[in-house]
Amino acid sequence: MPSFRFVHCADLHIDSPLRGLEADPDAPVDRIRRATRDAFSSLVKYAIDQRVDFVLAAGDLYDGEWQDWRTGQFLMSEIGRLSRAGIPFVAVSGNHDARSIITRKLTMPEPAKLLRTDKPETWHPPNVPGVAIHGQGFATQAVPDDLSRSFPVPSPGEFNIGILHSNADGRPGHENYAPCSVVNLRNHGYDYWALGHIHTRAVLGEDPWIVYPGNLQGRHIREEGPRGAMLVTVTENRIASEPEFVPFDTVRWLRINMDLSSANDEEAILSAGRRLLNQAVEQADGRLLAVRIVLCGETPAYAAIVRNGTDICEKLRAEALAVAGRDAIWLEKVSVDVRPPRTTSALPNGILAGIENPDLAALGASAAGYAKDLMDRLPSLSSELGNEHPAVQMGRDGTLPADILERARTLLRAELGEV
Repeated sequence: MPSFRFVHCADLHIDSPLRGLEADPDAPVDRIRRATRDAFSSLVKYAIDQRVDFVLAAGDLYDGEWQDWRTGQFLMSEIGRLSRAGIPFVAVSGNHDARSIITRKLTMPEPAKLLRTDKPETWHPPNVPGVAIHGQGFATQAVPDDLSRSFPVPSPGEFNIGILHSNADGRPGHENYAPCSVVNLRNHGYDYWALGHIHTRAVLGEDPWIVYPGNLQGRHIREEGPRGAMLVTVTENRIASEPEFVPFDTVRWLRINMDLSSANDEEAILSAGRRLLNQAVEQADGRLLAVRIVLCGETPAYAAIVRNGTDICEKLRAEALAVAGRDAIWLEKVSVDVRPPRTTSALPNGILAGIENPDLAALGASAAGYAKDLMDRLPSLSSELGNEHPAVQMGRDGTLPADILERARTLLRAELGEV
């Protein structure tokens, strides 16, 4: 059997809607919206340049009930590039693209193939003899059954690949669609399982290889880090070496936890931010970097952060732009999760206890009395604020929201000199 190579990708989510970007007028909205297309174009170029033999896509080519012809036109155009290069594109549908318009209205250019949804189908790439690809797509969005159980037995003397959109062993964070067992996949007798649905890259087995490549392009901060596909090389009917991860993301999401335990003032915070942002940009290899900074740790700079938090966040945004510019980095958010040092307090224990463990009943009654007096003085204020406003809640039933209590505690620590 000749040697061959293939690319295994999944969860392209082309033109996936992105939420929340419009809230920041400086967000590079167009570039981030284009990222899913750019990542797939990058994969296609790589497959052609490397002369791989075929490309597998394990579901969720796009999102939901496709509404825009341009999404389908883009997908068919890119698959057409592969076809003209003699590289088959083989795919199954997943929960997001099950029975979509693109499946019903557009035909993939030969030799591309979208496998059946009503039962498993075996397909042989015309350009690579001795390879059998077995798969079944989703007929509906929610598939409760283990589709892998009905996959055919391995084709004798061939290299057998299973392609499946599935939640293997009930991995958390994703809907339990087409659930399957890693043990059952291992015992089925195939040489490689190309899985999709889980957006984080994972290798579930090596004999045979059972692989989630993760999604092709991160779409938000919960999908941080490198994203891409797997390059698999087969020699003499066996996978020659560990499948190689190849990044194709064009926008990379990154969370930076900035430990400020040794920072004494605002300048130290900005200096730490500058250093970490420089490192991140260098590691992004020219991609647009979307960063969330989390200020954390027990820090002597606690009071400065509490009193000037907004200013510090805006200065960190300025540092990011100074490091790389708008075309290279976007500071998506700065979160604050700092605490005062435990060993530097000079406050009496009674005051500390009152801050950390206040008499909530007495505090609630006092807050309720203040809020009620305020509402009595301004009768229209309650209706203008609405029933869910904390001041209205306090005046009505003495409820003291936890976030307001924590904000008050934070300000008191700083003002009374705990730091």
